[in-house]
Amino acid sequence: MQPPRTVWQAMTRRDHARSGWPWRSAAYLLTGAVAGLATLVALVVTAAAGAALTLVLVGLPLLAAVALAGLPVAALERRRLRLMEPGPVPDRDRDQDLDRDRDREPVRDPHRTPDAHGPWGWLRTRVRERATWRELGHTVLFATVLWPLDALALSVGLLLPLAVLATPLLMATVGDGDEARVAKLWTVTSWPGAWASALLGAVLLVLGTYVLGVAAGARAALARLLLTAPAAELDARVTELTRSRARLVDAFEAERRRIERDLHDGAQQRLVALTMTLGLARLDAPPGALADQLAKAHDEATRTLSELRELIHGIHPQVLTDYGLEAALTDAADRSPVPVDVHLDLPEGHRPPRAVESAAYFVASEALTNIARHSGATRATVTGSHAAGRLTLLVRDDGRGGADPGGGTGLTGLADRVSVLDGRLTLTSPPGGPTELRVELPCPLPPSAPDPCA
Repeated sequence: MQPPRTVWQAMTRRDHARSGWPWRSAAYLLTGAVAGLATLVALVVTAAAGAALTLVLVGLPLLAAVALAGLPVAALERRRLRLMEPGPVPDRDRDQDLDRDRDREPVRDPHRTPDAHGPWGWLRTRVRERATWRELGHTVLFATVLWPLDALALSVGLLLPLAVLATPLLMATVGDGDEARVAKLWTVTSWPGAWASALLGAVLLVLGTYVLGVAAGARAALARLLLTAPAAELDARVTELTRSRARLVDAFEAERRRIERDLHDGAQQRLVALTMTLGLARLDAPPGALADQLAKAHDEATRTLSELRELIHGIHPQVLTDYGLEAALTDAADRSPVPVDVHLDLPEGHRPPRAVESAAYFVASEALTNIARHSGATRATVTGSHAAGRLTLLVRDDGRGGADPGGGTGLTGLADRVSVLDGRLTLTSPPGGPTELRVELPCPLPPSAPDPCA
């Protein structure tokens, strides 16, 4: 039998009473009652001591400790919630149950890393977070309302049925075989009545497993609701994460351009000078062993220079920086062993932002490389247009098709780069072809700024 995927599904199973769920529910409620009582005592004692010692300033740290008491209590609650996590979900059911079974996932810590090192940096970060005050509210509710409810549910669902079930034992020990007081509710004075009470206790114990399950499930759901960040806060964090990823991409592109510029203006120029010097020395040297060595050195320098130029093109082509996307794609098409037609319909006098230009170029360049290596195509086309604030690029070939994005073609990394810019990359490649790679990127072109890259 498959493990349950939610607390509520576990309760509807036929073997619920014999499974471990009632005892896990009882453990959750028991630890909640004990922890809640301890939290109440700690809050009352600390707050009273802090209020009494405020005049001598010693109480201020105690009052601050009360304000931050939600942090350890919430951390403990997240650990206790692991008792209410059902078993793993089969892979075939994971996608369809993702939205429905949110209580399967543990509650994550909503706090972010402090902005500065040391206790003061930690304190400033925690005080400014909404999660800190949300957890304080949960702690106050936990210490005043929730733990008595945990104790009540544990008493009704477990302790009372066990007390009724133990009637024969109580009658044989405490009552000397004459009578037994059942949970201080009624008195049994005969053995048939004692065994009937035990039978009633067994029935109540089975029913109590469902009481424990309902109480613990509702209690866990409430804790998740109180300790989970609201959707607006999560959206803000996602937005900030997206912006930070975009900033990292911009920094990465700037570093690529710096490396390309250093190689182009430094190492490449020195290699050109070395190649020319070796060529002149080769011409001046008399025939013989020295001339042969100079010829080999000249050829090796020429190959190294060619490889360095290809490396520079792979890092960030200078033509893209100087002349824009259309010129860079035309240059890539000229270097492709497969004939490529390039047709871009972009507004004249306007260039896309650098990150958009770079992503579009490298997607098209990688696609042309894959066409030359794997497709068996005889011709390819690269078309692009700009409309409604989006740049659309389409790379198409007449090859055999059947391209697999997960087959190590490098398209996965390009898709990640496009997604950082809030774009979309799609690949259509049926067996027999044709193969189409389409990329769409947000690309606003302000009319008053002819060159945003300048």
